[in-house]
Amino acid sequence: MKYVNLGNSGLLVSQFCIGGWQLPGSGSVDESGVESVDVEDLKRVLKKAVDYGVNFIDTANRYHGRMSPTDLVHAGGSERVIGQVLKGFEREYFVIATKVSARMSPWPNGEGLSRKHMMWQIRESLKRLEMDYVDLYQLHSPDPLTPKLETLKTLDNLVKNGWVRYVGESNYPTEEIQEFMQLAEDHDLEGFVSMQELYNLLERGVEAKLPLAKGYKMALLAYSPLAQGILAGKYMAGVQKGDRASYAEDPRRFSDAGVLKVLPELEILAKEESITLSQLSLAWMLKKQETFGVTIIPVVGITRLSHLEDDVGALEVNLDSTVEERMDELVSNVTFAPPA
Repeated sequence: MKYVNLGNSGLLVSQFCIGGWQLPGSGSVDESGVESVDVEDLKRVLKKAVDYGVNFIDTANRYHGRMSPTDLVHAGGSERVIGQVLKGFEREYFVIATKVSARMSPWPNGEGLSRKHMMWQIRESLKRLEMDYVDLYQLHSPDPLTPKLETLKTLDNLVKNGWVRYVGESNYPTEEIQEFMQLAEDHDLEGFVSMQELYNLLERGVEAKLPLAKGYKMALLAYSPLAQGILAGKYMAGVQKGDRASYAEDPRRFSDAGVLKVLPELEILAKEESITLSQLSLAWMLKKQETFGVTIIPVVGITRLSHLEDDVGALEVNLDSTVEERMDELVSNVTFAPPA
């Protein structure tokens, strides 16, 4: 495993991060028809991840692990099951990241980035995770109703009190990131060490933010690096029961004609390199670190051990620049709607 600094911090994290949005399914459903996470399978996955040297796990207070979008009844499920499983491991080995701002209750202060909501939710996240602190606390989405300085002062207080080690943001516009970072500098507060954004071969919008990330030495945590399994070739034969596409809010993206047309050509490139389509897609992303001068950490969803073994294999791929350019060319005319 290769370890990289998390942005401008001294924290070392594995080049791959295990994501908590999509966890192994048990096949059993509750009274609402929502599938539960298979705890034993998750234990096996995390044990193997540790064997490979993975030390980074990302989740969010709103995630369930087998549901999208998540309702209030099932919110917090991902943190709970990850906390349950990690009790069997050494806590200090892991770097645990979670997020705040999504609605967690129906009352007026049940969402957002106010001091009240954040102080409540860090306590709730720590209860669900059964931990004393989280390593990375991320703003999950913008809150236009709360002054940025209030949010930053609250984050700074969480760090000073030992509940949080580092802070980051997710899904913010460039100008708002700049405003946060300037306020942090002006008031001597904790600034962001990372941004978490949608990024893969097909969805490239975040590339416009990477000069900013480079300037502030922020790492990019790239979620959906395989476009929810599309870039693993998972849906070329259609959607199967239990696939994330089977419970996605907008399943149409999994049968996008333009994408399905280019996947066979990408598979040919993968075969020429003697690797899988997943490894090709992840190796392409890791290669982009050289292009943009930014540390890029794919946040991978693992539901089977074979997925983990396949994904980690991408670290051994030394992708030639000509292959990278060919991949960019193949998808240059593909328009692909982001996930709902």
